[in-house]
Amino acid sequence: MLRWLIALLILANVLVFALVHGMFGSSLPAAGAREPHHLLQQVRPETLTTRPLRPEEAADQPQVGGPAPAANVETKPLGQ
Repeated sequence: MLRWLIALLILANVLVFALVHGMFGSSLPAAGAREPHHLLQQVRPETLTTRPLRPEEAADQPQVGGPAPAANVETKPLGQ
């Protein structure tokens, strides 16, 4: 009984995998592009530009590879 249940579950997984990857045709929603209407809703995407941050704009940005701040720790010998 358990063998048949496991075989049925494996068969169901194989069928869902084939369905998701479009092996039954391209008319299924999962086989095509996902939400292509978002690309059509863009307003002048060619005007988007990038530029580097100036130092005054990057005040709250972490500096990767910079020196670590000194730890504020007091030390004293352990008592015995």
